[in-house]
Amino acid sequence: MSRTGEAVDIRAAAAADHDAVAALNRTAFGGEDEVGIIERLRREDLVAVELVAVQAETIIGHILLSWLPTVVDGRAVKALALAPMAVRPGAQKRGIGGRLVVAALDGARGAGAEAVIVLGHPGYYPRFGFSAALARKLASPFSGEAFMALELVPGALAGQAGAVTYPPAFGL
Repeated sequence: MSRTGEAVDIRAAAAADHDAVAALNRTAFGGEDEVGIIERLRREDLVAVELVAVQAETIIGHILLSWLPTVVDGRAVKALALAPMAVRPGAQKRGIGGRLVVAALDGARGAGAEAVIVLGHPGYYPRFGFSAALARKLASPFSGEAFMALELVPGALAGQAGAVTYPPAFGL
C-alpha cells in the first residue's frame, strides 16, 4: 500500500507499457535524455531487468538495469547499470522507489549479475548497500560520491583496479 491507501504493484515491464514509461520519464526528468537511453538499451538488447510500479492501473514508477561491461584486475565481472529509475512527481517519498530498487536487485540476482553500478543520489542509494568507496577503483566517465557500486556476490569487485565501459546507448 502507498500512503494514499491504494495498492502499488511492482511487476515486469511489458511492451504495452513503453509509451507510459516514456511519458513517466519525460515528466520525472523534464526531457528526452532518459527516454532515449531506455529506447536504445531495449533496441540493443542490453536490458536485464525492467520493472514498473502500478497504482490504480497507472504506471507511477519505473526502473531499468542493463548489462554493463566491467572488469577488475583483467577479470570480467557480470555487472549491471541501474539507470534510469523514476517515480512520478506527486508519488515520491512514499517508498515506491525503494520497492523498485529492492525488486530490481532481486531480479539482478536472478539474472546472474554479480554487481550493480549506479550514478545516483549519495544520500539515497547507500541504504541499499551501494558504496562510493567500492566504485572508486573502477575507471569510468563518472567519479565522486554519486558513483557507487554494490556487490551481489561477495568479492565480485575485489581487486586492485577495474573499469566499466558504458555502452553507446548511454550517449556518453
